[in-house]
Amino acid sequence: MKKILFGLVVIAMLSFTEKEESAFSLTGKTNNFENGKVLYLKDNLSEKIIDSAVVTHNQFVFRTKISKFPVRVLVYNKEFSQWRDIWIENNKMIFDASESDFKSAKVTGSQSEDLSQQLYKNASGLSFEERNELEKKFVENNPNSIVSAFILSVFSADWGKDFSKVCYERFSKDIKKTEYGKRILNYITLNRDVKIGDQYSDFVMNDKNGNPKELSKLLGKVTLLEFWASWCGPCRQENPHLVKTYEKYKPNGFEIVAVSLDKEKEKWLSAIEKDGLAWTNFCDFKVWESKTALIYGVYAVPENFLIDKTGKIVARNIRGEQLNKKLAELIK
Repeated sequence: MKKILFGLVVIAMLSFTEKEESAFSLTGKTNNFENGKVLYLKDNLSEKIIDSAVVTHNQFVFRTKISKFPVRVLVYNKEFSQWRDIWIENNKMIFDASESDFKSAKVTGSQSEDLSQQLYKNASGLSFEERNELEKKFVENNPNSIVSAFILSVFSADWGKDFSKVCYERFSKDIKKTEYGKRILNYITLNRDVKIGDQYSDFVMNDKNGNPKELSKLLGKVTLLEFWASWCGPCRQENPHLVKTYEKYKPNGFEIVAVSLDKEKEKWLSAIEKDGLAWTNFCDFKVWESKTALIYGVYAVPENFLIDKTGKIVARNIRGEQLNKKLAELIK
């Protein structure tokens, strides 16, 4: 009996040792970093800081417990002058920037990161269209990689529902269960492929006072459905021009309905007040997973849809003088 118990203890100890040996760590080398500089490890999905490490003699180590792998993380310094995206896995990983800039560091110990590096190694010097085609082929050829799911989740609206659906259906069950897989399915399920000439697609969202309202109840006038965010520089730059257009054409039957892709309520409300946005403002604080953004296929801001009195979409991504000219044409 004692021999059996002893054997079980030994097996348990060996098992524990194996788990410890395979536990995640990221050992790094830097180039010309000051002693005492702090580096952070942030989960790109949750935007939460997972760990931090102090650079000593151009070396650092991240050791932390993570429940799920692979994870796409950002390694960066406080000033954000040095940063690098990495796919980490439950292994002992190496980050070597001793003979390169931080962003070009050689990273080993992760199959997902290896795949990502191979993909973008061939993307240097390509045009946007060529790079886009390279990424599409990668997604098609690597249906069991989380890197493919991540890329498709970013470009699904750009590449269209049909292509996204074909690629999604080829993913493994595990990939479909990831957050990226869920995002792609949301897009496929919700997107209505809205085009100029189509009727608007209705939705219900809470306004800035927390009251649910339907878009259909706000129409009847020429209406600009504006997608923006408080963190979006071009959006904020456009707002003063939009305010002037609103003040000029509102008395003649023009309205604006704004959908924000914000995450933090206070920043959203502050931007509304500071920019003087007197129209109806909606937000569900889901950023790119906003149901309304998915319905309309919005994957970048600012973006908008101009809807006439009959509910037909007559223009998309129209602003400035082009918007004023179109409004003068529609509102007589």
